[in-house]
Amino acid sequence: MKKILNFINGEFVEPTSKEYLENVSPINGDIYSLIPDSDERDVQKALRAADKASLGWAETQASDRSQILLKMASIIDSKKDELAKAETIDNGKPIKLSKKVDIPRSSSNLKFFAEMISQFKGDHFPSEEHVFNYTVRKPLGVVACISPWNLPLYLLTWKIAPALITGNTVVAKPSEITPMTAFLLGEIANEAGLPKGVLNIIHGTGEKVGSPLVSDPLVKGVSFTGSTLTGRSIAEKAAPSFKKVSLEMGGKNPNIVFEDCDFEKAVNTTVRSSFENQGQICLCGSRIFVQRSIYQKFKEALKEKASKMVIGDPLSEKTDLGALVSKGHFDKVSSYIDLAKEEKGTVLFGGEKPNLDTSLKDGYYLKPTLIEGLDPFSRTNQEEIFGPIASITPFDSEEEVLKWANSTTYGLAGTIWTQDLKRAHRLANKVNSGILWVNCWMKRDLRTPFGGLKQSGVGKEGGLYALNFFTEEKNICVDFS
Repeated sequence: MKKILNFINGEFVEPTSKEYLENVSPINGDIYSLIPDSDERDVQKALRAADKASLGWAETQASDRSQILLKMASIIDSKKDELAKAETIDNGKPIKLSKKVDIPRSSSNLKFFAEMISQFKGDHFPSEEHVFNYTVRKPLGVVACISPWNLPLYLLTWKIAPALITGNTVVAKPSEITPMTAFLLGEIANEAGLPKGVLNIIHGTGEKVGSPLVSDPLVKGVSFTGSTLTGRSIAEKAAPSFKKVSLEMGGKNPNIVFEDCDFEKAVNTTVRSSFENQGQICLCGSRIFVQRSIYQKFKEALKEKASKMVIGDPLSEKTDLGALVSKGHFDKVSSYIDLAKEEKGTVLFGGEKPNLDTSLKDGYYLKPTLIEGLDPFSRTNQEEIFGPIASITPFDSEEEVLKWANSTTYGLAGTIWTQDLKRAHRLANKVNSGILWVNCWMKRDLRTPFGGLKQSGVGKEGGLYALNFFTEEKNICVDFS
């Protein structure tokens, strides 16, 4: 059985405790590898390595750092099939999604920031008093990057790329549920020639690894993606030392469909935006609001499209929906189907495990599920489920649907479908979310700010927003009179 190891100071090492956690594949419920059950002692080793490497890496020319990140991206491209397979076995997502999205985007993240650093500059402020002010941006030093299980390599590279290119050293904690591609990233870093200690990857639980990592005074910044509950805990632990914190957390996103929408495009995209990656994307539209005049037609079309989705072996290229990431998550998601029924909701389709062949019977599969008849303020419509479950509700007016859209404690993303340009701009400005798509979903420009409002997050990632986060600005004033 394969043993995953920690990556500290450029070497793969066992946890100090010699204890391991079982890594279960959601495809079939089998234990297929072991994960280090690391603790504070391993965190300290990684922090010391990162601190030792910090000055040298910060003084390395940005162009040299860029070449190393580009080399890492090139290696990811060359190992696309191997990494995609590892991601699918570890996470349960369809192999075609790993190949099309996760691994290419991981490479793109590194390329993007490697190239963008050449555009990163300070300001200058000449004056008439023989004084010249200018600004420079300096790396924070040692930073913590904590990534989630739904897009493991994709979101890990999204964090470490801007951190590394700006001259920081990193101690990364991937999710203990999906550690495999983070483990492989250590090999890629060595192959690309990344200096020892610049990137360190510690596996283990949030309690034993995450907590001491974000609390340590050596860590000057924390970039986290995950649940709102964990984000709140990180903010509390980081606050006493006033370290910089970026939190990208949950969502309960509205998908608002007006009668003048491009009907086929709206239906086809809504199937994706509700159920892609088994609904395990923070940007998924789990609350579908449809104008009453087209409600029945839209509902039937959505049922027909979703019923044709192929559920099964994630390693098959024919599969549209794979397995949920873990038994615990499967149980949590399934419990919301029972809750929806208690709240007088009607399951239009799905709501149960599919009948799959014997080799997959112990995997964590759930049919895409659509529920109607729920009150917009019910728990099912207010709490993040993070699975292939969506509700559908008719609305009559802009005012009504806007009230419902903004009713949750989250504010990450939203989607509006209409051909009325004035309505699109008007409503887009009123929906409380960090991201709003009009007549599309998941169109991403890496230069734009990514992040939410309310309990969906603090701070923004992407482009200059990420480069600014991982640096501190200094003003220098020169009197040349």
